[in-house]
Amino acid sequence: MFRISALLATAVVLAGCQPTAGIEPQSTPTVQVVEESGWRRLASSEDEARVDGAAEAWDEALAVARRAGFRRQIAAEGRLLEPDGALPRAAPSPGSYNCRLLRFANPSGRRGRSMTAFPPFFCHVGVDADQLSITKQTGSERPSGYLWDEPGTSHMVFLGSLALGSDEAPLAYGDDQSRDMAGLFERVGPLRFRLVIPRPRTGAILEIFELTPAPAQPVE
Repeated sequence: MFRISALLATAVVLAGCQPTAGIEPQSTPTVQVVEESGWRRLASSEDEARVDGAAEAWDEALAVARRAGFRRQIAAEGRLLEPDGALPRAAPSPGSYNCRLLRFANPSGRRGRSMTAFPPFFCHVGVDADQLSITKQTGSERPSGYLWDEPGTSHMVFLGSLALGSDEAPLAYGDDQSRDMAGLFERVGPLRFRLVIPRPRTGAILEIFELTPAPAQPVE
């Protein structure tokens, strides 16, 4: 009897060590935390949508301009007007830049012309607490704002505002939504950059600011 009882006890213990049929071992779940880009914590939902929808604005702007007969002008700009023309290392060096604006609009809208190239003007790239800023220095419409890193991409994000006329200084982003601006900053060649503003509040489809370094002025 003792031997039988011992054998039965051993069988029970061994049975308890066997895996239960049909039950898979459970793995420990992991959670990946993705940090939100700094600019998204500041941008309005409308401006976030503008930045995220830049590709659609590009397609519409170029299609409208080509239908209106601007194919040669678009081709002559080369990489500047290629939607996928961005190169790595978008951050510009601080200093003075020659700037010019290309505006694409629906000819039936209040801007009236499918593609308009404006005379050149001056911009300045500065550094404020390790963050790059861009300011258009002359003209009746003067964008000004900061550039934000966008990890894992070839562009930076611009958030700023538009100074008008005799305004002494631009407003901070968010102070007046009707003046806010948002877009992408990209490098398109050696010492050649572009600031892309999709669907700006001016009523255009797309605005492209080209920036190239201004030559150093001789000291008198």
